[in-house]
Amino acid sequence: MKYNTLGRSGLQISAVTFGCWELGGGPWEFTSDDNNIGTLQAALSEGITTFDTAEGYGSGHSEEIVGQALAGRRSDCVIATKVSRANLAPADVRQSAENSLKRLKTDYIDIYYIHWPSYEIPVSETLGEFNRLKEEGKIRAIGASNFSLEQLKEASQYAQIDVIQPEYSLLHREIEKELVPYCLENQIGIMSYSSIAKGILTGAYHFGGKKLAEDDFRKTRRLFLPEHLEAETQLIDLMRKIAEQKDCTMTQLAIAWLLHRDAMTSAIVGTQSPTHLKENADAAKVSLTPAEVSELTQVSDAVLAVIDK
Repeated sequence: MKYNTLGRSGLQISAVTFGCWELGGGPWEFTSDDNNIGTLQAALSEGITTFDTAEGYGSGHSEEIVGQALAGRRSDCVIATKVSRANLAPADVRQSAENSLKRLKTDYIDIYYIHWPSYEIPVSETLGEFNRLKEEGKIRAIGASNFSLEQLKEASQYAQIDVIQPEYSLLHREIEKELVPYCLENQIGIMSYSSIAKGILTGAYHFGGKKLAEDDFRKTRRLFLPEHLEAETQLIDLMRKIAEQKDCTMTQLAIAWLLHRDAMTSAIVGTQSPTHLKENADAAKVSLTPAEVSELTQVSDAVLAVIDK
């Protein structure tokens, strides 16, 4: 595993982060709490030290599972969690943080995010409470998730923003236009979510014959529309070819491409499978040549031109 410094925080985080949304239940197919606790503990054995959750994942259940799994290994971990949009008033931020601390069985949160920017509460008020929590040692670094460039610039007036968490993958690259240059200039880390495009980049929906259930929340999402699945074939074909040459999986290739991008600090990938966990962790070992990165990027450009026209 490789490790990177997160922004100006001084925190060392693993290049692959364990995404814990699925562990809360909700829209995902669910295994069991015991399985997920074991998978989290196995992550540490694979060198993954960074775990990303939120109070909104299963109404706090994901945080509870993370807390149970990592009890006794807290000093070996970097735990990130998020306060929901509905709880961004200062008093609610504090209550949310206290509740998360209890569920996570810890007395500090390494990275505390605003999960989604508010439509009503001024970010100055929200971050004022974040700063107080930081001064008290209850949080160590401040993050902004799903922020536009304008929202990030405003937030940066009121607190040291150490990291952003945007959707980013070979099939979602909007942040490259403005957010990535700003983060590079201002030493702000980037931790990507939907790093394998909600499963599309595994190849399972193009080569594996996998189909979404009728009630799957992804069914109507942009990348899963039939015409877009067809458009994505060009990229998926190239990924399969390069993965075969590299003797890696397509999932690992998708993660490796992210880790070769400017300003990327860590790719967040979720799983409930110990086998997939090891696969995700080993993605940090995949080395791509500049030519391979360029080819993937160019074909991604062509596919996105069709999907997003």
